[in-house]
Amino acid sequence: MYTFVKFGGSVITDKTGREAADLAVIEALAGAVATARAADPGLALVLGHGSGSFGHHYAARYGVHRGMPLDADHTGFALTAAAALRLNRIVVDALLAAGVPAISLQPSAALRSANGQITHWEITPIYEALKRRLVPVIHGDVAFDTAQGTAIISTEALLSFLALHSPLQPLRIVLVGEAAVYTADPHRDPLAQPIPFINHANIAQVLHGAGESRAADVTGGMRSKLELMWRLVEALPDLEVCLIGPDPALLVAALLGQPLTSGTLIRQ
Repeated sequence: MYTFVKFGGSVITDKTGREAADLAVIEALAGAVATARAADPGLALVLGHGSGSFGHHYAARYGVHRGMPLDADHTGFALTAAAALRLNRIVVDALLAAGVPAISLQPSAALRSANGQITHWEITPIYEALKRRLVPVIHGDVAFDTAQGTAIISTEALLSFLALHSPLQPLRIVLVGEAAVYTADPHRDPLAQPIPFINHANIAQVLHGAGESRAADVTGGMRSKLELMWRLVEALPDLEVCLIGPDPALLVAALLGQPLTSGTLIRQ
């Protein structure tokens, strides 16, 4: 079976800056992936990452996520795609340096969307990479959209599509970002408490308290990510989703299915 992992744009970049990659964090996470693969040679990973201060800046500036008519100036679309690819190259190079056989697969070259939702994605290269023990690396990306002209497809949306519309159904999805899901925004409310477990009993309350991102994020922030992951958990009863901070030891444990000392676990 497969494990999907996402490096959040908010942890591998400074999202309040401009194309500010956090190389130390990226290299540490890449090392954790290498450690997990060495401990479990059968570990089959699909790795994605957000665009952080790379793609989100241009997407927000030019309104790519809101849609652009065919006769509009699409320079902003091109700039957004190029920025996302620059960060992708940094992430893939760090993985390769750590000994992970990572291969970059640009989503926008093979997908279409309508009203911001993926309608088709040719995922054969991802499947072929996995058969060869490679680690395909995808990323949040631009898309040509049949309804609104252009769109931004988040990494979570890509992983969700793979989980629901391909043979690559995961047993585990690991989202590396905030240290946990909290009762309120921990950056604004000192009384916010981590929520260790989310299930049917508390999902409505959790979503009510989930806030938006503090910096430019055209994919909707924490609430939209939680809603998407919960729909996945409902559709795939054996799936568990782990949300953890950028601690390499935690990432190794999550990838290997070991008990976590912190973070949030979502499952039925």
